Formats: sequence, structure tokens, C-alpha cells
Amino acid sequence: MKSSEVINHIVNWIKNYNENNNIKGLVVGVSGGIDSALTSTLCAMTGINTICLNMPIFQKNEQYKRSENHINWLKKKFKNVHTEKIELTNTFSCFTETVHTNHEKSNLGLANTRSRLRMLTLYYYATINDSIVVGTGNKVEDFGIGFYTKYGDGGVDISPIADLMKSEVFKLSSELGINKEILNAKPTDGLWDDDRSDEDQIGANYYDIEKVMKKIDNGETPENFDKELKKVFDIYSRHHNTNKHKMVDIPICFIPENLKL
Repeated sequence: MKSSEVINHIVNWIKNYNENNNIKGLVVGVSGGIDSALTSTLCAMTGINTICLNMPIFQKNEQYKRSENHINWLKKKFKNVHTEKIELTNTFSCFTETVHTNHEKSNLGLANTRSRLRMLTLYYYATINDSIVVGTGNKVEDFGIGFYTKYGDGGVDISPIADLMKSEVFKLSSELGINKEILNAKPTDGLWDDDRSDEDQIGANYYDIEKVMKKIDNGETPENFDKELKKVFDIYSRHHNTNKHKMVDIPICFIPENLKL
């Protein structure tokens, strides 16, 4: 399938969902990364009212500028795109002053808190605009290694690019003319105070993880992988198993009929 056909398919899928559910608009968080850039562009292409939120929290200047530049590019191309800048740094700072931050896992907890504050903000703007929150996760993150925050960037209403591998996200983004500064930027979730990239956190790059996922989908077993790919498989398996709780339905304790009140 050609890139243009995939693009049209996703755009039409969003439009159909919108029409079938009587939705007035789409809300997308724009981070300065490739996934949110592609998602927001696809949403804009639907002609549906699209609200792009830039929600900095102690954001690196280059990340913030990429986000702003992309949003401005969208606004020039699409009349249905509207934007809001929601500065969440003070909100986050108030939270850190309220909770205990001397635990060994505090940094991870606070990183996830950044993502969850953004989720709350997205849903606030979705509510007041009779809109839905559009997810920006790709297939590697959402269903491969679970590289997202539960009830943070994982808290969405629809996921238009969740069946695209990371390489496909880049391919479609290039096809749509998304800014080179985004295409060339090293992927990062932007949730930390340092410059760690996604690869630093995961331990492998997206393309090698894709190789593993594709081989598994094709029925190949790790015993037949080369030495380097076996290492990537171990990394993939560790993340997948640890984060599996994000990818399945919430466990429910069903009451047997003979015990029901």
C-alpha cells in the first residue's frame, strides 16, 4: 500500500468515527515529536475542528520550539486548526511540593505525573469543546514495549496511528512535508529534566525493535535470530512483559452466580 493510500485511509477513518459518534472536534497534544506531529496533521486533514495543545512542563527549549513551529505550520495550512498554550510548569511544581519526593522511584513517578497532568488538560479542553482526545502512540510503543504512561498519554479516546510502526510514522510524516527539525530530532518523551532519549530509556532503537516484532509476527522464533537481534529480543521481552498490564483490559473480579446477592 502506498503512503498516500494509508494517509487517506486514516483520515477517512477519523472522519467516519466523528460522523458516527456525533463529535464536534478533536483535541491533540503536540509535543514537538514525530508521533504527535503526524497525528495532528492527519486530524487537521479531516476538516474537523482540531485543537492542538502545547503543554510545556519545564520543557527543553528545542522541544518547545519544534512544537510551536509545527503548530504554526498547521495553522497556515488548515483553517480548522486552533491552538492553546497551557503552561503547566507551576501546576507540576505545586504537585512536587505537596507529595514526598525523596523515594527511590520519585523521579519515575514525577515523570509519569507530567504525562498525566497533560492528559487531564487534554480532557478538560475536550469537554468544553464537545470533542474527543486523539492518541499519538504508534504500534511499537502501544503494543510492543508499552512505552507510555498508563492514564497519561495512554489515556485517549481514539488511536489513529497505533497500527503504524515507527518507521512508517516517519515515512508518512515525510510524505506530508512535516518539518525536517521534527523528522531529524532524536525521539524522546520529554518527561525528564535531562536529555535522555527514548533509546536511552528502552535500551534499543525503534528500528531494531520493529525487526523483532515483525519476525515474531511472521512466526519466527528467537533461536533463529542473530546474536545482536537476540539481545534486542531480550530487551523487547522485558519491556513487553513488564508493561503488559497497560495493553490488556483491567482485571475484573467476577462474582459467581451462586455468590451474588
